[in-house]
Amino acid sequence: MALIKLAYKQIIDASAQGRFERSVLQASYQEFLLKMQTYNPNLEFKTFTALKAHDGRANSLHYKLSFSIGHFIQALDNKIPGLTDNLGNAVKFELPQFELIESHINDISSHKVAITYTTGILTLVNQLAEFMVLAEGDVSEKFVADTFILKMQHGLSITSYQEYQPESLFKDTFQQV
Repeated sequence: MALIKLAYKQIIDASAQGRFERSVLQASYQEFLLKMQTYNPNLEFKTFTALKAHDGRANSLHYKLSFSIGHFIQALDNKIPGLTDNLGNAVKFELPQFELIESHINDISSHKVAITYTTGILTLVNQLAEFMVLAEGDVSEKFVADTFILKMQHGLSITSYQEYQPESLFKDTFQQV
């Protein structure tokens, strides 16, 4: 048993199909066109990569563009889009993080962003091959807990892991020393 946090990275680009993804793409691209002018007043640099190479301050665009999509994130009601447990229930997140991967000032089809959703604390009760048996929160001291099963998949990662150590094990170890 362990306490973990998961992160799920959603890539959004011109192939976006859903309403949420298309809205995020459009809003972040429009904001990119506006905010990048601070670092590129003569529009000399066409891509985000070139702009960052010219002026490192352009890295702040990740943060600045995130405000343009905040209301779309809020509408998710803390449910990670595209990530469901084996029963089809959405997995909840606590923290979203926006990232501008690439863009071009003349071509929205080159605009590519990512949103990484990080969960709150989950208890990893067991693992069966690529399936994790999880419970929301820290249930390590409980005898019974509601659980759900989540399959490891592309874009999903364990970002924090703390092995459960019952307090009694520590007491016995320290008393023997």
